[in-house]
This record gives sequence, C-alpha cells and structure tokens, in this order.
Amino acid sequence: MNLKRGLVVASLFGVSLPVVAADINQIQTLTQDEFHRLSQDLGAALSYKPLTPTAPLGLTGFDVGVAVTATSIKNSDVLQKAGAGDHSTLPVPSFRLHKGLPLGLDVGVMVGAVPGTNVRLYGGELRYAIVSGGAATPAIGIRGSYTKLTGVDQLDFNTKGVDLSISKGFLMFTPYAGIGKVWASSTPNGIPALSKESLSLNKVFVGANLNFGLMNLAFEGDRTGEATSYGAKLGFRF
Repeated sequence: MNLKRGLVVASLFGVSLPVVAADINQIQTLTQDEFHRLSQDLGAALSYKPLTPTAPLGLTGFDVGVAVTATSIKNSDVLQKAGAGDHSTLPVPSFRLHKGLPLGLDVGVMVGAVPGTNVRLYGGELRYAIVSGGAATPAIGIRGSYTKLTGVDQLDFNTKGVDLSISKGFLMFTPYAGIGKVWASSTPNGIPALSKESLSLNKVFVGANLNFGLMNLAFEGDRTGEATSYGAKLGFRF
C-alpha cells in the first residue's frame, strides 16, 4: 500500500466528503455473480476499521473521535446498477468511542453512514492485549469486531472480523500494523432469484497514531479482500 498517498486522500475526504446521492434499492436487477461482487465491495467498505494503536488504554483511558474511511470500489458498475450511483470510492464518516477496561481489555463502538444514501451502520470491537507493551517492548493484541448494515430494506448484511495487531510508541508517534480475517454475510430480502452470499476476506492494515496532549490524530491504510481503504480520525485520547 502507498500509505503516504493514502493518508493525503483520507485527509482530503475528512475536509470535504463527496455526496453519493443515491440509495441501494435495485438489488433485484442483479445477477447472482453481480450480487456476489456487490457483497465483496460492501464487505471491504463496511467492515470494522480499527483506527487506533494496539496498546491498551488502561482502566481510566478513553479514545473518542470522528473519522472517515474511503474505500476504492472494485465493481462500481454493479454498485451503480444496485442504485447507489456512479462512483468509484465509498466514503464512510463515523463517530467512534473506545474505553479501557481491566486486565488489558479495551472495548470500542462506532456508528456511521454513507452520505447521500440509505446506508447506515454500527459496530464495535473487543480487544485483548496479549502483551501490554512498554518502553522497550511493543504491544501485541487480538481483536474481535462486528458491523451491521441498516437502512437498506433489500439487504441483511453484517461482518465479523478477527485480527492480530502490534504497535510501538515513540514519544507522540505510534505506528501499528495487523493482519486478520473478515467474514461477510449478505442476504437479499424479498428477492427469490438471489441467494445468500457468505464471504471470507483476508485483511491487512497499517497505521500511525499521533498524540498532541489531549488532541489525537490517527491515519490508516487497509486492504480487505481486493479493495483498498484509507482512513483518518481526529479526536481525543487520554
């Protein structure tokens, strides 16, 4: 991944989000192969993106912010046929909150939407620090995640994910990276001609967190399946 280029793109999306201006409401026009490809793209775009380093927050710690991810769609013609407009990138702005728990556990929740469409989603994560990290050692953690699509009457869609990640802080700068799997479940509602799709997608991501006292910035590049996403988050971490 060209992370430097991606971070610039994600930052620009954070300043001015494009409006897709169309709803996904024509799934009945798709063939089974097209529905499969649509489900792949939605799995990449709507699956959980961490946008946070691996190190646990601790019992009193919080990480709260607003974020945007932008996913390059591989099958934009199928997305357009399903009713979502003519575009090659799917932006997902979101609000995110992470809270530290005892025993090296962190919990996170998010809510988001695709501007100008009927696509809404919510999700969350539970992360356990296998190694908490310190001055000389990196943090290593395992995460389980979940997202659920709402607002699209024709589609029952969710993703589940698991990943292993590592991060190491250097003063205010904390790079991180991880690998994992995403399982997407995509069921058409009221469309007898189409069958459920169950997908297994490989995932890899890299990112960087910059902390300026209370203000916090995070940037991330993600490859899920065959689609690439870039994300940025602005908030507070303490």
